[in-house]
Amino acid sequence: MGHSSGVEALDRFLVDAVRSTGGHSGVIYLLAPGEPVLLLASVLGLPAAQAVTWSRISLDTPMLLTQAVRDRRLRWQHSQENQQAGLSPSMPYPFAIAQTPLISEDGTCWGALGVIWSPSHPAALSPAERASLEDAAGGAALLLRRAADAGHPMTAGRHARQVTPPRTRTPSHEEALAAADFTERLPEGCCGLRLDGTVVHANSAAARLLGTDRPEELLGAPLWERLAWLNDPVHTDRYRASLMSREPKTFLVLRPPDQSLRFRLFPGASGISVRITPSDERPAAPARGETATQDSVLQRVTQLASALTQAIGVQDVVRLVADQVLPAFDAQGLVVYVTEGGRLRVAGYRGYTAEAIDHFDGTPLESPPNPAAQVVHDRRPQFMESTGDMLAHYPEIPDVTGKAAWAFLPLVTTGHAVGCFVLSYERPHAFTRDERTVLTSLASLISQALDRARLFDAKQQLARQLQAGLLPHELPALPGLDVAARYLPATRGMDIGGDFYDVIPLDNGDVAVVIGDVQGHNVTAAALMGQVRTAVHASAGEPPEEVLGRTNRLLTDLDPGLFTSCLYIQLDVTRCRAVVATAGHPPPLLRHPDGRITVPDVPPGPLLGIEAGARYPEVELPMPPGSVLLLYTDGLVERPGLDPDDATDALARDLAAAAERSAGLGGTMDDLADRLLRTRHTENRDDDIALLLLSPSDPAAAQEPAAARPS
Repeated sequence: MGHSSGVEALDRFLVDAVRSTGGHSGVIYLLAPGEPVLLLASVLGLPAAQAVTWSRISLDTPMLLTQAVRDRRLRWQHSQENQQAGLSPSMPYPFAIAQTPLISEDGTCWGALGVIWSPSHPAALSPAERASLEDAAGGAALLLRRAADAGHPMTAGRHARQVTPPRTRTPSHEEALAAADFTERLPEGCCGLRLDGTVVHANSAAARLLGTDRPEELLGAPLWERLAWLNDPVHTDRYRASLMSREPKTFLVLRPPDQSLRFRLFPGASGISVRITPSDERPAAPARGETATQDSVLQRVTQLASALTQAIGVQDVVRLVADQVLPAFDAQGLVVYVTEGGRLRVAGYRGYTAEAIDHFDGTPLESPPNPAAQVVHDRRPQFMESTGDMLAHYPEIPDVTGKAAWAFLPLVTTGHAVGCFVLSYERPHAFTRDERTVLTSLASLISQALDRARLFDAKQQLARQLQAGLLPHELPALPGLDVAARYLPATRGMDIGGDFYDVIPLDNGDVAVVIGDVQGHNVTAAALMGQVRTAVHASAGEPPEEVLGRTNRLLTDLDPGLFTSCLYIQLDVTRCRAVVATAGHPPPLLRHPDGRITVPDVPPGPLLGIEAGARYPEVELPMPPGSVLLLYTDGLVERPGLDPDDATDALARDLAAAAERSAGLGGTMDDLADRLLRTRHTENRDDDIALLLLSPSDPAAAQEPAAARPS
């Protein structure tokens, strides 16, 4: 299921943990249902919008967060040891952090709560701080346990929740105006920035120093987006460093053509205050011929390191490496090879022709014919700074590739080579000692990510095959009933889902229809989906409340650790009626023959697999010829921040418009299904989607035997 549920109830524990320990920021991660992955659910004191690069962390990633969850105990790290411990490769700044697992009394681990301090924090946690963290974590775990027991498990949303602690005091309107007047009287520039860098206040002096007469032109976006000469990774890196460490930062910037400005950053819980003054000092210029500053390279590399922790498949790894490494090192070409069947296969590339890639794809690893295979064989990097270096050993490569300098780095993990990473230049390039060190370290990060990604891809392919085998390959062609079904996997992240549907002709001439959604996106969810479909088939023909009751008892006995929503309908086409029961699934939409759209009032039963004795009340719906019943899973309607009732209303409007358009063109239910999906803009999907459309036609035709047709 794709929705988030009740995470805001955890806010108070996060706020209490940060305040009681004197921290400046905090995070809550929750384990993804059925997956070895931690998802960022809530963040306080840091910009949630910028946390996307560390919002999804695999449990096998070497970080303090994952160590705390795996070890099931509080873990602490001080600023001086952050990088050595692999604390967070996306944040190479001084700070201290503690991560506490969320473990309820029954021993279930739900995730972790983390608190961040400035680097001035003592080298060890005090007993009082430790107790406060464990109390907050215990309270959050208890709430998570109760929510799950009640059938409403809390899950992380698609976007982390930005937690804002209550203000200790709110100034009056008059006081706020007085504060603005105060900054206007100052001779120096003053700006107020939110946590994400957005300018919310600037005085006239700041506007003049930054090259404008209107302070309002600076508002509503970060300064580095408003002013091109500030849009440099060096400056944005200092902003993040100040935010993470909560320490003031000072740096010089040259405003074109020749005005030096001194920026002083003063961070706080709600943002950063900036002072801007003229300066007689000149910013240090980069060395002549230097293509990228050390800070710029560091930022790119750390962003890559962070992003690789959440890369899902091999193509994600290749894209992230290409996007970050090429500009960081001012290179023009990149190839990522993977080992497969004793050969090197190209997983992805940039800056090469297809002909050049075809020439090297499938290179045998035995008797290495080129440097990529050689470094995999030897497990040692090679750096060739000119065509002369390359011609001496591999004379064909410069002509085939059009490149003039290369870095070949083996990708090795857990004692075996998984591939090779090639970075290349169109002109000779001298690899400095620092560059060689950074590239070698990068290769280690890439190899770990690539190894995880290949395992994921293999599992994903298996799960897709499993899912395809469990969904119906064709729907029965039922006299008197027009049926259409669609299934769309997610296009973002893991596209293995537990959405399912089925249409089952019954011996008495009725038709059973089921649609449902198993929590999670993995092999377990797909397998459980198959068990649910089998259980429904075994009971089909019984009253809907009994079908759901039996299926629920089976899942409760199996105790798979996942919950399932399900909507079951028994349709009597000859009498033009449907009997409906639901287990926590979105209600259907009914389009009447006159074009009205209604949401039938179906009493909701609890999700399947929670309470063995749960009951699922039935309701009868009229289904006259020409009516249309839409069944769907939540991926069709859910959008971040959209109220469920508003989402249902929007779907009803889209169904009405699509049905009217389709009817005007004499379309079938298949036409309506396609038109509805196009109307819903389902190209970019965070969740999978299943839908069924049912429309009774001629009741007399329902006496004819059913046949099968493609779905």
